[in-house]
This record gives sequence, C-alpha cells and structure tokens, in this order.
Amino acid sequence: MKKPSLIVTACLLLGQLLARAGETDQFIKSLKASPAAVYQPDGTVAPATVKVVRNWSGELCNVRVVNTGSQPVKLKEVVLGAVGKVLPSSTPFYAEGFQMLTQSAGTLEAPKTLGNYTDEGHYKIPKPDGYLAVYNLLRLYPANDVQLLLGYTSSNRFVGKFYLSADTIKAVVDLEDLELAPGKEFKLEELMVLSGKDGNNLLDRFADRIHHFHPRLAFKAPPSGWCSWYCFGPRVTAQNIYDNLDYIKTNIPALKYIQLDDGYQPHMGDWLEVGNSFGGNVQQVLHTIRDKGFEPAIWVAPFICDSNSAIFKQHPDWLVKDNSGKPLRSDLVTFGGWRLKPWYVLDGTHPEVQRHFEQLFRTMRNDWGVTYFKLDANFWGAIHGGVYYDKNATRVEAYRRGMTAILKGTRDAFILGCNHPLWPSLGLVHGSRSSMDIKRTWTVFEKSGRENLYRSWQNGRLWWNDPDCLVLTGNMPDNEFNFHAALIYATGGMMLSGDDLTKISPERLSMLRKAVPPTAKAAAFTDTNFEVGEVNTATGKNIILLNWQASPKKITVKLDKPCEVLDYWTGRSYGRHTGSFTMEVGGHDGKVITLTLTQSR
Repeated sequence: MKKPSLIVTACLLLGQLLARAGETDQFIKSLKASPAAVYQPDGTVAPATVKVVRNWSGELCNVRVVNTGSQPVKLKEVVLGAVGKVLPSSTPFYAEGFQMLTQSAGTLEAPKTLGNYTDEGHYKIPKPDGYLAVYNLLRLYPANDVQLLLGYTSSNRFVGKFYLSADTIKAVVDLEDLELAPGKEFKLEELMVLSGKDGNNLLDRFADRIHHFHPRLAFKAPPSGWCSWYCFGPRVTAQNIYDNLDYIKTNIPALKYIQLDDGYQPHMGDWLEVGNSFGGNVQQVLHTIRDKGFEPAIWVAPFICDSNSAIFKQHPDWLVKDNSGKPLRSDLVTFGGWRLKPWYVLDGTHPEVQRHFEQLFRTMRNDWGVTYFKLDANFWGAIHGGVYYDKNATRVEAYRRGMTAILKGTRDAFILGCNHPLWPSLGLVHGSRSSMDIKRTWTVFEKSGRENLYRSWQNGRLWWNDPDCLVLTGNMPDNEFNFHAALIYATGGMMLSGDDLTKISPERLSMLRKAVPPTAKAAAFTDTNFEVGEVNTATGKNIILLNWQASPKKITVKLDKPCEVLDYWTGRSYGRHTGSFTMEVGGHDGKVITLTLTQSR
C-alpha cells in the first residue's frame, strides 16, 4: 500500500482544520437558533405565559423573562440555549466554578477537577443528573488554532452557569425559585460568545465588557507582605508578630503589609473582641506595625459566626434562616466550615447587618489603623438553600449588598477576597485568591500551581490575583521550593511570605528579596502544559521554566535575538546564545532566567 503524498497529507490536515473551524461557527449558530426554556421548581416547563425575550447583538445576548399571565409563577432556572452534537466529545475545555476553590478542565467526555474541592461535592451546590455544572466562564478548544469563549459579563443578581455533557452544552441562569409577578420581568445577566485564534485577545474583550458592568476596583500595584497563618496558624501570638516584624524591618522591608491571620478572635463573628493570643489587645500589635513603618493587615470572615459568639446569641434575627425560621446551620446545605463550626451566616440583605458591617470595618480602619483586609469565607455570604430577610433578593444580591456596606467602612484600604463567590465579587475586591491554600507538599505545589496559572489572565484585568503565600522554609527538597518560587513569580500577582522569617536561610532570603515587588504582569505560557512562560519587565525579558514531571527534562527556549542567559535568583550566567537556549531542568524543579540582549560574535 502506497503512502499518501505530502500534498495529500497536507490537504487532509487542512480539511480537518477547516472542519474544526466550521464546528466553531456551527456551534455559535446553533446556540443562537436554539429555543430557550424556563423551568419551575418541580422541574416542569413554565406556563406559556412566561416568555423568554433574547436579544442577540453580535456577540452579546441580553435576556429578559416576562410573565404575561395573570398569576404569579415561581421559577427555578432558564436555559438560554443548548447545543448538542456539534463539538466532538474529545473537545478540551476550561471552566470556572461558582466559588473560588472549584475549577474544571479536561475534555467534554472526561472532565477533571483541578483542585481538591468542587461546587457539587464539597459545597453541595445542586446540579442536574448527567451534567457537570460550571460557572461564569467556559473556554472550549475545538481546534488547535480556534477557540470558543462563553462567559457572563455581569453578576448583579443571578448566577450564570453552563451544563456540560459529552455531547451537549447548555447556557443557564439560576432563578432560585423566585416568584415572578404578573406583568413583571426578570432582567438576567448578559452572555458573551466569542471565537478566534488569539485566546489572549478573546480574554481582553471579555474583560473589557465585564468592566462595563463592574468597573475594576483599582489599586495601583499588587501588594507585598507577610502572613502569619502558614507558620503559626490559629495559635499565633503577639510575640510571633513582633519577632517577624523586627526581622522584616532589618532584612526585607519591601514586605510592606504585615497580616494577622485567623486566630486573634475568640469566636467567629466577634471580630472586635480579642482572644488570649494577643493578651487582650490586638490593637497594640497593629499600632506597633504602623509605628515601625509598615501597614497593618488583618483577616476577617465577615459573613459567618459560630454558635458561641456574641453576635449569634444577641442577634439571631440577623442570620439567614432555614425553612422553619430558625438560623440556618450551614452544614445542612453546604460545607459547614473548617474551625469553630458549624457556621451560621449573616444576612447581607438585612439593613441592620449592613449597618453592622459598615461600623465594624470603619472601626478597624479608623481606630485600629488597618489598611489591608483579607476577607475569608465570603462564599457563605452567597449561601444557597437559605431564606433571606429580603424575600425577593437572590444570593448574589445578598452578598453584593453586604460587600457594598463593607467597602463603605474600609474606605481606601485594600480588600482581598478569599474563599469567595468568584463572579459576584466583580468590582468589589482589589485582590482575588486564585488557588487553594498553600501547603508544604509537592501535591499542593502542583495542584495550586495549575489553579493559579489557569486564572493568571485575571491578574491586572479583573483584580490583582493572590496566588497565596510564597513558602521557602520547611522539610522539602530545594528543587520543589524552586518550582514553587518560579511559579509564584510567573503569576505576577500579590506576593506574601508565609514563613517564620526568623528561621529562613540566607539563600532563601535572597530569593525572597528577588520575588518582591511582583511584576504585576502574568507570564504568557505557550500552552496549558505550562512549561515555558515569558514576561517582560522593566529590566528585560524573563523566562519561567517549569518541569512538572518527576524526572529531568530538557526544555528549549527560542531566542529572537542573541542573548546572555542569567539565573534570575542568583545572577549566574549560562553564557551567550543565539537562536535558542536549552536547559535541563530537574524533576519537580523550576527556573527563572533573564535574557539580556548582547551583540553576537
């Protein structure tokens, strides 16, 4: 049997690429042409008097659901459109979760979770049988040179999501069983559908449209600092803070923000009270941080409280309720919390809660001098399965109203969202955690690393990404610490040290010094293998090399011009190179190299 000629082979490949490009066009046409459908809480189709009005204007779809009948109707969700059997089941994708800890990738027929937690499993957010529910943003890669981006550009009231199976994709908006009165309408979140060869351009356009509804909460540069959690946990003491503050002042003053993490408060919810760790006076610790020339930062979980807290005992009317009217135990509908659980939830739709939030954070900002707030457990502010004070409010509105009150109190302070509902936080935080908590193990370095790199496009577009702390001390091999440091550097976002710096080695201190300030630009990687990334800085071009496998690997970097190649951390020269540069990177190792232009000899 004769082998096909090169011309025939080329024609076949071209035909396959054109077919895939055609699939992309067909997907968009099918989505726009597919009928919409509205469902009631019992799963049945809503009466014909409930109309879905879709207005496609190019790549944007605006949707209203109107009740033209004479009776109120409770509505569960609306399917804006569905596409079946257009894209192959082998189509790769990436998608966001509702809350920060969930991200999905893989293929339509074999999806995989990037981290350890899922909206469905860990957070118990309901989904239909036979489908994977993803949220906010869906990126599809049906061809090597063509991409699809489907995303919701607003998050003012409703949750936008997508249901995925091996052969079907549905665009859906959750209506939360709200009642639609006769003659009234629900205005839904806007859907954007883009296709093109340049994924970065698609994300630029998507982010620009998000800014139309949610202008970015500006902060000129990603913060650098130090965090107590990953070295002292909830048992942190005032002396721990003072010891590290003195070390930082002497050795690395670029770590501007000194953050007291979870552990200073006696109970969840009693944020102005102080536990034993700080000798009854957390304010003195914060004032000392300020007096030594640094910025006081603090951890707060504003939307939660525990049953032993004063706020739970004194203000049960402030809490989200269950169907019997009692305060809702979060573990009955979702994850119950990680400490002092089960948690209860402050209702952001309650006017008294809003006043409480504003006053709480005004006290911390004005009287305590805090200029950086890490807001954790924010997901609970948008908890599902509860009854809110405002019966017409959605969980997105509850969260956004609470956050708006918080921002009034914090004024000009930096706000970091952590464990938060991702899209509902748009325009309400300066920084956004982009991965699970760091831990000194290779498994977490790897998993959190992928989470951070998949979200690196958000950095500087929607907010400053927080890849979680850089940790450089502990019982791990040098190569894995090198990998972790290179990856954190590649994110370009916030940079907080998570070590007891009084125990750091001189070599690691040198590396930490080179990590601040962060570049404020995420490195551009060639593909989602995330092996070679590059970022332009004020001093030149830096290349990030990541070896995810356990054995050594040779990685080649193409050079546009003759360059001297230097190790970014140490300044060691790897010589002058033209055309390309190849380095053997050890297993589970990472490098940051600087390319300095030279004249070729």
